[in-house]
Amino acid sequence: MSPDVVAGFAGASLPGSLVATALGVALGLIVGMIPGMTISTGIIVVLPLTFVLDPTLSIALLLGIYVGGMTGGSFSATLLNIPGTPSASATAMDGYPMAHRGEGGRALSVAIIASFVGGFFSFLCLYFIAPALADVALRFRAPDLFSVVFFGLTVICTFAARSPVKGLLSAVIGLVIVTIGQDPVMGTARFTFGNADLLAGVHFLTALIGLFAVPQLVDNMIAIARGQGDTRASTRVGSVLPKMADLKAMRLPAAIGSVTGAFLGILPGAGGPIAAFISYDYTKRFSRNKDQFGKGCVEGIAAPESANNAVTGGALIPMMTLGIPGDPVTAILIGALLVHGLAPGPLLFMERGDFAYTVIFSFMWANFFNLAIALAGVRLLVKLLAAPKALLMPTIALLCVIGSYALRNSFFDVWVMLGFGLLGIAMRHLDMPVVPLLLALVLGRQLEEHMRVALTGSSGDVMVFFQSPFSVLFLSLSVISIVWSFVSERRSGRPRPAPSS
Repeated sequence: MSPDVVAGFAGASLPGSLVATALGVALGLIVGMIPGMTISTGIIVVLPLTFVLDPTLSIALLLGIYVGGMTGGSFSATLLNIPGTPSASATAMDGYPMAHRGEGGRALSVAIIASFVGGFFSFLCLYFIAPALADVALRFRAPDLFSVVFFGLTVICTFAARSPVKGLLSAVIGLVIVTIGQDPVMGTARFTFGNADLLAGVHFLTALIGLFAVPQLVDNMIAIARGQGDTRASTRVGSVLPKMADLKAMRLPAAIGSVTGAFLGILPGAGGPIAAFISYDYTKRFSRNKDQFGKGCVEGIAAPESANNAVTGGALIPMMTLGIPGDPVTAILIGALLVHGLAPGPLLFMERGDFAYTVIFSFMWANFFNLAIALAGVRLLVKLLAAPKALLMPTIALLCVIGSYALRNSFFDVWVMLGFGLLGIAMRHLDMPVVPLLLALVLGRQLEEHMRVALTGSSGDVMVFFQSPFSVLFLSLSVISIVWSFVSERRSGRPRPAPSS
């Protein structure tokens, strides 16, 4: 066994790391089940607190929130018929009817166990696939890296958008914002307009808080003002101990959901909602009880829940090996690692292999803690669904302001955060996706640096991008993804759902 694997397991299994993972899972379960909150928002609120923590503790805490948030979404979906996360939308179709007839505890136990199965399967994929993929990626040169980043950006833009045009426009806005600050090669000021605060550029996390948290807070405040903010759930869930018959019924749907979720998680932009609904559809096709779906069926809960949790490990694979986020949450995780001076990508396994495996094993522990905490604390957790949003939202708003200021101890960043909040509200009003803009902020600087290095080495000859088979492959896939998106949009005549976390 590799020394890095041993060191990674030891680092993830330290008492402090385990406590951070367990705390993250508990927070994730709470954030995931509160309607109106998202996993991304929960991580953003906690993120500034991790700046003073050791990188190992930070990533353990954030991975715990990621894993717990996926499962937490099924709580409100089952008890309120209001999915706490978009990925739990499919779970509500059978979870709520089961809870409505007095079997809420049974529905939640199926969801929790299926979530563990999907999450653990994706851990195995992450453990075996990521190192091998990183070895291949180490052979990439600057043109290849540019093509990979460009491919990741185009796939996200086309798959994560309701409209391909709006998705690409959102990405372009993000790329323009990335150019603010100092030139990455020459070091000259660009688009600072004489403002010294802009020399360092727009901080990724400041923009993140504004784009995600502020529009969500405004929506919730409007709902509260209209008297729609205090939907309460019944806290009577009954027994949550799984039955043997349910475990047997879960085998096929959990297998379908795990494989589908892990595969789609690896594809940048696919996301949990797509995986959940595809798994639900395929499980229904293979089931002998097709007429029971939608009426409170165990299989209808197990398939989407195993799928959306399998997406988590799958999304970590491109993040860790190529530096490309698989979904919005992994984009935030990249930002968190960059704050600690750790750049995800193939070099992470070569230069900091111990930390790379620490991330992998922290993800494993997060799934075990998710199973234990969710089953043991479900009765207490569902009581939090009755907490009034009128108290929750101001607290989150205050944390957003504190978090923005703490990044660089500057009130300028607070104003930038509010500015991006207004931009996020405007984009929501125009039905423009925020995810492509977010990922352009994450990938934009890498895209420019690899392009500039490649062109410098070739004396400005653009044919350098068509001389490597890797580069040609990813550029071809980029063209296919964009063209296919427009063709699919024209054929369907209706927008595709935008994945989110």
